[in-house]
Amino acid sequence: MIHYKSREEVETIKEGALILGKAHGEVAKQVKPGVKTIELDRIAEEFIKDHGGVPSFKNYNGFPSSLCISLNENVVHGFPSEYELKDGDIISVDCGVYYKGFHSDSAYTYSVGNVDKEVMQLLKVTKESLYKGIEMAVYGNRIGDVAFAIQSHVEQYGYGVVRELVGHGIGRDLHESPEVPNYGKRGKGPKLNDGLVIAIEPMVNLGTKNVVQESDGWTIRTADRRPSAHYEHTVAIFENGTEVLTTHKFIEENFKF
Repeated sequence: MIHYKSREEVETIKEGALILGKAHGEVAKQVKPGVKTIELDRIAEEFIKDHGGVPSFKNYNGFPSSLCISLNENVVHGFPSEYELKDGDIISVDCGVYYKGFHSDSAYTYSVGNVDKEVMQLLKVTKESLYKGIEMAVYGNRIGDVAFAIQSHVEQYGYGVVRELVGHGIGRDLHESPEVPNYGKRGKGPKLNDGLVIAIEPMVNLGTKNVVQESDGWTIRTADRRPSAHYEHTVAIFENGTEVLTTHKFIEENFKF
């Protein structure tokens, strides 16, 4: 069942999303060689709590951290740890905020130091595909239009689009209906109606689309161990326009590419 939101509810989500965006910005300041990923988690959790929010991911189905931190060949759901970032790494930072009864969710993949040009292109194209999807996330379209826009953009570069993991509706629950795949056919799937709030999140691999789950029960990595990129925004769809509720502005102000 799809839960549509009122304008007032979307404004509340947007308030939480601003806290989320600023938390991402604080993390972005510290993404550099030598920093432990567990320190990034501490920074985000502290900022969110200090600003009246609750980290959406912490204790969600037993997940132990406020951030999902996924390095290199890890696609999503990686744990923060004592691992120190190295020159040449890429790192996906996924975060959610629960605020005044509603969740928001966004992700960004960083390059650390000097990253291979082939991998940098993967990041660029995956980020572009997020906005290609958002362009099609308009009233009257269907989920398949969003999915097709993402898939067609990244597959022209020979990249693999992950099938097992998808975007999602979001609101009072972190994961709501409908699912928002990053692959599909135009004109198919649920219709995008007034008040729909969804998290669009391309997960794109440099090589095969296939993934495996690590023994920790959470971390998903590419089957061929080649790098993966992940970007995400929470968006609201209304009859008179679509609004991106989350922001990467504070990341891009604070991170040196």
